[in-house]
Amino acid sequence: MQFLLTLLIGMVAGVIDVLPMIKMKVDKYSCLSAFVYYVIVPFIIFEIQWFNQLWWLKGGIVALLIAIPVIILVSKEDKKSPVAMTIMSLILGSIIGVVGHFLNLM
Repeated sequence: MQFLLTLLIGMVAGVIDVLPMIKMKVDKYSCLSAFVYYVIVPFIIFEIQWFNQLWWLKGGIVALLIAIPVIILVSKEDKKSPVAMTIMSLILGSIIGVVGHFLNLM
């Protein structure tokens, strides 16, 4: 049950991230990459044992740390996307962490 709930949280976060990308007509590979990122990241957030007292920080920080290599890669071609990617990683990662905390998945 925990696996399916974690997967569902990741899929919802992925859809939230990808919908604006589809509206902006971003290529399908970038959309797929973002969706897969958010499907995977809750599994990592929920397993890492950092910030026990500051649980609300964990999701955003872990999501951002995982996204940094892709943000660096994207910054070569596009100067606007890294800012959006950083913000979305922090926001959606934090939401994933908070949801995981309150559902006792962490």
